[in-house]
Amino acid sequence: MKTKRFKMLSLIVGITLIFLLISGCGQQQESQPSDSEQVPQQEAEEPIKIGVVVKALNSDFWKTVEAGAKAAGKDLGIEVEVLGPSAETAVSEQIDMIEDQITKRVSALAVAPSQPASAIPVFDQAKAAGIPVVLIDTDAQWDDKVSFVGTGNYNGGKQAGEFIAEKLGKGGKVVILRGAVGDPTHDERSNGAIEVLKEKGLEILDIQPANSERGLGMTVMENMLQVHSDIQGMFATNDEMALGALRAIQAAGKEIITVGFDGSPDALKSIEEGELTASVAQNSFNIGYQGVVAAVKAVRGEAVDKRIDTGTKIISKDNVKEEQQKLKEILGQ
Repeated sequence: MKTKRFKMLSLIVGITLIFLLISGCGQQQESQPSDSEQVPQQEAEEPIKIGVVVKALNSDFWKTVEAGAKAAGKDLGIEVEVLGPSAETAVSEQIDMIEDQITKRVSALAVAPSQPASAIPVFDQAKAAGIPVVLIDTDAQWDDKVSFVGTGNYNGGKQAGEFIAEKLGKGGKVVILRGAVGDPTHDERSNGAIEVLKEKGLEILDIQPANSERGLGMTVMENMLQVHSDIQGMFATNDEMALGALRAIQAAGKEIITVGFDGSPDALKSIEEGELTASVAQNSFNIGYQGVVAAVKAVRGEAVDKRIDTGTKIISKDNVKEEQQKLKEILGQ
């Protein structure tokens, strides 16, 4: 009897244990998270936004830089905003724009600083905020830049000097109109031309700033013509000043070799019409395009060359048609 009771008790205990095990497993299964809960979903990559701040947007050169930057944004599938102050001399306005982009937490900046020394503190702000900075068109003595993307301005100035020297020969008399004092881009362009002109034995009668503006270029050239009646050649460190100076030269009825710098659409049209003699053409579209490409690479942690030279060449009557066609395609004209 005891044996039967023991067997019955053992059977009940066994059944109870089995039931408890099954219940426990069920509870464990119910408490386990679903697949979506077990593996955290990877966050979508934040959209990349590049702030491009140029010196101004009041000339064909900067509009072409803008076109290049926006084309890069389209090709790379990222957002690009291009900003510029009212004039290249509006330094504080440009700095405010850079600060605003930092406040908006853009992914990276591509900046053409009007006065690099003045912009360094705001570049430091960008660095502190973790925003990479690419310098375009104009370099700065700032060690933390990702890269400089732009023209070899000194060599471009030398090209202008060589062109003028070839046209006038030894003893030729030349004046130079340059951009704002303190702008290293215009320092390099004028210094490159000065080096060659002196080597070739030409005389530099005067060097005056005209702040990269067409109207001021005309006024400065008018004054130069009053002081120096024997001017034979003129080099301006951008096309806007060159075209303004050309007006003054035409009004005075003078025949003077006139060379600008940028290869802007207005300058090319003037060259085609036999007015402006030549322009040192930058690849301004490529400055904007490669500047954005470098900025995006920096955001993605990819390697970027510390210096990217976008090249220069002389445009004269001989090759102006070809260059005009390229610009029309770039600007969609």
